[in-house]
Amino acid sequence: MKKYAALLLFALFLNGCDDGDLTVDEIDFADVKESQACDATTNTLIYKLKSQEALLLQLPEGAIINDQGINTYPIDSKGNGSYRVVYRAYDGTVATTNICGAIPPSTPKVTEEWLGIDGLIEIKTTQLVDTSATNGSTRIKGYEHSIIFRNITFAKPAGNQTEAEFIFGTYNTNITPADLTFKTNPNGSAYECDEVNRVYNYNNSFYLSIDDIDPALFVNEVTPSNQPRTSLITATQNKVFYRTAKPETGSITPLYVCAKVQPSSPIIDETWTGQLGKANESGIIEVTTTVTGSVYEHTIVLKNVILEKGKSNFKLGNSFVLGKINRSGTN
Repeated sequence: MKKYAALLLFALFLNGCDDGDLTVDEIDFADVKESQACDATTNTLIYKLKSQEALLLQLPEGAIINDQGINTYPIDSKGNGSYRVVYRAYDGTVATTNICGAIPPSTPKVTEEWLGIDGLIEIKTTQLVDTSATNGSTRIKGYEHSIIFRNITFAKPAGNQTEAEFIFGTYNTNITPADLTFKTNPNGSAYECDEVNRVYNYNNSFYLSIDDIDPALFVNEVTPSNQPRTSLITATQNKVFYRTAKPETGSITPLYVCAKVQPSSPIIDETWTGQLGKANESGIIEVTTTVTGSVYEHTIVLKNVILEKGKSNFKLGNSFVLGKINRSGTN
């Protein structure tokens, strides 16, 4: 409903122009560093405000993409489509309620309007991360969307005006950083599947797995001090995946993780894949083995593993413990 209210409000604004005292020769929002959205979920109406001025960008839902890269969209030539740029001057102080309210206030009134009728909307997106000084891990906390209008033509009262580059500014979206806290497990155990070649650890909302793990890592033989067995992530072996469940579709369970055919519930929301390993650098799987009686304990550590989805990525950490796998037997 918020999206439709914003679109209706946009239409009402287009018919709300009036004569007044404030006239404008040049649009200048350089001092307004960040823009806002009427609805941070849909991002269909993004705006910047000055005391008596507003710069509005209307987009269809999904045009703001939380992934690194550059996306371009054509400005609708008639100014009445899905991609619209509008500048307005008012005869008094303008506020968010004038832009996003379901029923726009009667004052201030629009005194001048410029309507984008040609050009491109360019949105360059970069991820924003938090970095841990303790273990070198990174977590994506949001994305910065730098918006520029290329070769934009404004239809304004004094006639059309074209600018080769018009910097709208930045718009930030926030996301919940990846939570890699495993289900409470006092023994620090990891798990392995019987019918699927997979070791993993999990919580109700996600699981982190290594598929087709190198069998040479699990030799029932104690490893020398500070000499773990190592193997790299490759396209066919030690494939690392971080998968999250879509909220309110169910919980991750061992039966779910180990199923040969993925059950319908929960629904997987995101899949992040471990980058291929580089010797002595990144994407390394380490296993340290100890023994108690006839039980061998294999501790699995992911060293400098980077997970990626699309063009975004984050690092698990310099040394991330997946957990311990116990196996009984002899050499």
